[in-house]
Amino acid sequence: MSYVSPPEFVGKMIDAGESKIHMSTRDTVIRAYMAGAILALAAAFAVSVTVETGAPLIGALLFPVGFCLLYLLGFDLLTGVFTLAPLAWLDKRPGVKLTGVLRNWGLVFLGNFAGALTVAVLMAVIVTFAFSVDPNAVGQKLGSIGESRTLGYAEHGAAGMLTLFVRGVLCNWMVSTGVVAAMMSKSVSGKVIGMWMPILVFFYMGFEHSVVNMFLFPSGLMLGGDFSIADYLVWNEIPTVLGNLVGGVVFVGLTLYATHARPKTPRDVREPPSELPTPVA
Repeated sequence: MSYVSPPEFVGKMIDAGESKIHMSTRDTVIRAYMAGAILALAAAFAVSVTVETGAPLIGALLFPVGFCLLYLLGFDLLTGVFTLAPLAWLDKRPGVKLTGVLRNWGLVFLGNFAGALTVAVLMAVIVTFAFSVDPNAVGQKLGSIGESRTLGYAEHGAAGMLTLFVRGVLCNWMVSTGVVAAMMSKSVSGKVIGMWMPILVFFYMGFEHSVVNMFLFPSGLMLGGDFSIADYLVWNEIPTVLGNLVGGVVFVGLTLYATHARPKTPRDVREPPSELPTPVA
């Protein structure tokens, strides 16, 4: 599988973050748009499989196909740039400023949202025959997901908000691990296997992914979900984005950077003396 060692792939992470910050606005938005659209299609696929088989595990096993495709094609998710872009700033790469990191995050957010929203509209057309009939079983499931994962948290108040945030943290801990795993191998098969495992964990565990939710919740609003745009923003998208940011930066980017790009100087370990010193009379 041509394994790449941690110091090597952490260097690749920093290089990737630098290239994303210096990327043109046009390319950043196009790549983010396509990433949001492909991930949304994968989410629609996973929901369809779950509804038709009644087995959520099968949907979770198949969902990573979208994630693998979009990263092999060089497209960008917000969850990934949350982890990679700050590393170039921490490493003081030439021309990289905090404003550049924030610019990249903002453009990728907009691109991801536009791509996911496009697929949400197209899927709503499919499951309702262009809004001429009631949603089919998949459409009904999409509508119920948005309701349960907004009002369901709101019912618990602060405890629900904390739970939502933590699910966002755990999500990008896994998703960004998948991003990094793609750099651990030089072969396509190695990259796919590395990405597949953590993405399967996040999806099956029901963690909150900001870009997947950019598809699920607009879909739910169009398909009869009993919640509002404000519910979506306050009781899902905003806390999820913040949780994804913390999960990617703290638990993946900073930990790998600290121990592989900037490791502490090894301890000075000296050999013990072979003989005890002769005591002074």
